[in-house]
Amino acid sequence: MHKFARQKMKERMRQVLWVVLLALFCPKEVNGRNVNKNADTLRLSLAGVWKMAEEHSRALKISDQEVRISHEEVKDLVMERLPEIGLSGSYERASNIPIYDKGLLKAPSYHEVIRNLYRLSGDFYFNIYNGNKLNLHIREEKTRHEIALIRRDETASGIRYRAAALYLELQKLFVFSGLITQDIAEKDKQLQEVKAFRREGTALGNDVLKAEFDLSNRKLLQVQIENDIRIATQKLNILIGEPDATVLVPDKMEDSLQAMPGTYEDYLKEAFEHSFSYHISEQKVHLSELHLRQVRANVRPKIGLTGEFYYMNPQIFLFPYNPYWYSLGLAGLKASFPVSALYHNIHKQRAARFEIEKEHEAHREEEDNIRQQVNEVYLTYREELVAIEVSRVNVARAEENARIMKQNYFNQTALITDLLDADVQVLQARFELASARIEAQNQYYLLRYITGKL
Repeated sequence: MHKFARQKMKERMRQVLWVVLLALFCPKEVNGRNVNKNADTLRLSLAGVWKMAEEHSRALKISDQEVRISHEEVKDLVMERLPEIGLSGSYERASNIPIYDKGLLKAPSYHEVIRNLYRLSGDFYFNIYNGNKLNLHIREEKTRHEIALIRRDETASGIRYRAAALYLELQKLFVFSGLITQDIAEKDKQLQEVKAFRREGTALGNDVLKAEFDLSNRKLLQVQIENDIRIATQKLNILIGEPDATVLVPDKMEDSLQAMPGTYEDYLKEAFEHSFSYHISEQKVHLSELHLRQVRANVRPKIGLTGEFYYMNPQIFLFPYNPYWYSLGLAGLKASFPVSALYHNIHKQRAARFEIEKEHEAHREEEDNIRQQVNEVYLTYREELVAIEVSRVNVARAEENARIMKQNYFNQTALITDLLDADVQVLQARFELASARIEAQNQYYLLRYITGKL
């Protein structure tokens, strides 16, 4: 009998260790224990966390600036459709012209010239046709602006998912803290009953030691959970821009996900319509096609209107020259054709075609990745919904088993190790239920993020 009791005790210790590891490494929740009394307390809903996270996100501010930059670059290119206009002026002073009529070694005589030269001029050039390069460049920048907008939305969605994950972790830790606090109170009461049995001589002294050891492990687990609460709180405080010492209290966990909202095909369709990475890949294909058209435009003529108007002094445009101001205007049509581009452009076009093929393959690969991600998260989500129902049943069974073991122990038909094992199973089942409920919500938000709807 003594050997059997030792084996049961070893099994119970392994289960206690498993519960500790579960609390340390599974998603967690908190119930506001041992908080800093001088710290501010902030009660938050998930919607409030999202709003604060977006307001304080540096990554989102950077994305907003990138959107503004790309928008200004588009506007700058559109302005290039206007004619190029320039103004210039100059003043020069000339020396008299030396004439060496007696040889280079003799002193020259000088020919008098008009010494001061002035020029004021204006010129313009208006592009009529340059192979459609400007329009293609504008379309390219507009596409880049669209990518910047998509990336901005992707950043915002990623921040909401990260905030949701931290919020759910904190929510779970609150539940864990409440469960362990309640369990410690129950086990402390049970310990007093075991001590009373010991005083009456109906229980062994070893039973009291085992019950005290079990209660100590639970108190250690409570300390670990409270530390995890502080860690999760700091992470969320950093994300929402609050001081580290602020105590965050999330809403109570609710069973908001009772059934699978939508089919796999529905989520896949949403992903192809709204997925950020899918549409970025799509825009990159469009960019590569525009690049090929720009390369082809290198071998097209360039035509534009040109003109110049200027005032000058002296008059040296017509002979005889004179020291008077005069003006002159010129206007015309300018055309050019890059003959060397006929052979310089061959490999550029080939490289551009290869770039298109590469982007098409990357787009198809992204489509495969989205299908895989949606399927994986969808199945995991369904699995967690099943786990919730199974965990509920397991909690009821574990509680009934613990009730029977307690009754049997105090009727002296069961060992203390049987009773403690049953108590561990109850706590484990309750933790598993809380973990399944939180993980189901986490998978739901992850699925919404992948499909671009978060």
